[in-house]
Amino acid sequence: MSDFPYVPLEPKGWRMAMGLRPLDLERWLEVDERRDEELELKRQLLDSSFDVVVATKSEGDEGSRELLAEVTKFLELRYPEITIEVPGDEHPVVAAARVVQEDLCVLVRSDVWRLQAACVCFPSRWNLASKLGTTLDDIHRPVPRYDVELSRPTNAFFERLQPDRSFWRLNWTLIDSPALHQPTSARHSPHGDLANWFFRVERQTLRRLPESGAIVFTIRNYVASAQKLCDTHEEFGATLLLNLDTAPETMREYKGWVGVADRLRSSLAANAD
Repeated sequence: MSDFPYVPLEPKGWRMAMGLRPLDLERWLEVDERRDEELELKRQLLDSSFDVVVATKSEGDEGSRELLAEVTKFLELRYPEITIEVPGDEHPVVAAARVVQEDLCVLVRSDVWRLQAACVCFPSRWNLASKLGTTLDDIHRPVPRYDVELSRPTNAFFERLQPDRSFWRLNWTLIDSPALHQPTSARHSPHGDLANWFFRVERQTLRRLPESGAIVFTIRNYVASAQKLCDTHEEFGATLLLNLDTAPETMREYKGWVGVADRLRSSLAANAD
């Protein structure tokens, strides 16, 4: 799709999987025409809601310093036209997040892997402060069947991840607001119908830093009108409907999709008339 880079809908219907792909580190972070707008929004959130979008513990400091150095090096090599101004008086995870469109999380292994530092300005209905210091299983505990289907492979993946091999994955949801900053954990069903909905995709990367051994988790958000995607991409509406129809009931409740498939079906039928 020319104006929207990722549509991670399953062509055969919903499935729960990690969906990891090898990452070319030359494409670790992404820069596009929304950079100035999104960095300004980050600046505003850091000024007005710092404790909502930033959470750190001392255990994450070393990894955060290495992350800042890696982000700076990446931008200098891949986007030399960008002027990078790194404040020297704030936490390095915040300084790094100020110059990229991605949100940044640093996980450190102690007894197990734990989230020890993060700057998440654009959460998709989750609360950062409640995740600080928690384990992978704690972070994902609200996700239906995560404990049964994904806990073991996720923890095993983190144990095996090495600096010479990084990965990326995609996640998506359907919501009724284009706002990037959505910290509330309430997941109500989208209001209205197709014309009121937005397709939100997270491009996530996982990379282990060579010196500190910390794992960096980056989240880049893309949001587009669901109606526009239907209008410009022949298969989008039908594939979205298939994924909503085949998602387990517990997942529909968790995602806030209860009743959405029937409303989408009606909208698609009306558009076809």
